[in-house]
Amino acid sequence: MRLILPLCLLAVTALLVACGSESDSQQAQVQAAAQTTEQTTQQSGEPGPLKIAFLGDLTGGLAEIGVEMRDGFLLAIKHINAAGGVFGQPVEFVIGDTNTDPTIAVEEARRMIEIEGAHVIVGAHSSTTSLAVAESITGPAGIPQISPASSSPQLAVAADNDFLFRATLNDKVQGPALAQLVDEQGYANVGVIYRDDAWGQGIADSFAEAFVETWGGQVVMVAVAPQQTTYLSEIQQSLENQPEALVMLAYVPEGTIILRESIENGLYERFVFGPTSRNPGLINAIGGAHLGGMHGTAPGTAPGTESALLWESAFIDEYDRPYGFPYTKQAYDATIAFALAAEAARSTDGAAIRDQLRRIGGAPGKVVLADIGSIRLGLEAARDGEDIDYEGAAQTLEWDENGDLASGFVGIWRFTSAGGIEDTGVIPY
Repeated sequence: MRLILPLCLLAVTALLVACGSESDSQQAQVQAAAQTTEQTTQQSGEPGPLKIAFLGDLTGGLAEIGVEMRDGFLLAIKHINAAGGVFGQPVEFVIGDTNTDPTIAVEEARRMIEIEGAHVIVGAHSSTTSLAVAESITGPAGIPQISPASSSPQLAVAADNDFLFRATLNDKVQGPALAQLVDEQGYANVGVIYRDDAWGQGIADSFAEAFVETWGGQVVMVAVAPQQTTYLSEIQQSLENQPEALVMLAYVPEGTIILRESIENGLYERFVFGPTSRNPGLINAIGGAHLGGMHGTAPGTAPGTESALLWESAFIDEYDRPYGFPYTKQAYDATIAFALAAEAARSTDGAAIRDQLRRIGGAPGKVVLADIGSIRLGLEAARDGEDIDYEGAAQTLEWDENGDLASGFVGIWRFTSAGGIEDTGVIPY
């Protein structure tokens, strides 16, 4: 079987240079601000209040997901403070909006560190923005960063000085899971349309490699740029090998256009989706009559654990609705992880917190759940130097040498003819 390579690719390094590279002097300013905060803490004899920043897509193409990720973050802040805070003081927080733009993300990260005095950052959302922030700001400044959502394989090799972690699986895992799903749907020949950025390129390559080498499939891959008014040309390119279905790896704004043009022009009737399509906005725009019964993958969470059930109940109590998007639990877990690591380090120093992150997830250790009472006991145990096993709302956070999760889950879902979304299974990794 043959693999037809993408017709149009952008080098990710060029994208990052264009969208977020900073001068040495600017990096030095951020690092100096972080060091000044730590020096002030040391002079006082006790760590000052821990300040946790949230950097997410509150506007732009991922806003609906980003707003709920912020809700998960704020619930974690509330739980930490209800549990007694860190260093016996309430945790402080600051929020930044990236607008899904790497340049804005870099400036917001700088503001939150230099001006607001943030010690750690939960974020960003898209892989491109997380890479830009890590390589331009948090890595040089020594500020720990945990992305709840960035899944590109490029994060594992980022020039981040070991300050970048993530609370979701690397797409080297999700790509093969998507390939397995496509095969199980009975498709041996597919077109792939993917967003031309670090995330889209990463998951598309991972999918194609597995689909061709493991499942003997054929694939034609076509990259698309965001914010176009039509994708008809790219859709037609993906038809080169007469595919049976389209695998769509795009955000909702461009995905809506791609689906509508595919259906209205009779080019595709069958689709398989990546994680960004698990969004009510997509099926609301296209309709269950067209998409009902079609499947996709998304980051999964540990099914039915005590920690997950406690968190889900707490989320409903706080917001009067169940959570609806991937990464909400992960934003919560990243925030709790920072609190536990800072308490274990007894410091707001970035390197000290970073060094404790790999010690608060995974057995053996005192089990901590996503619940106020359990978090209180966990913070006390961390303060006393005990090992911690944080079994989060999404899963246990056990990081490898690259800041990647050592284990996790890929979720399988489908659209319904009634216009809903159903989770149908979980694949452990």
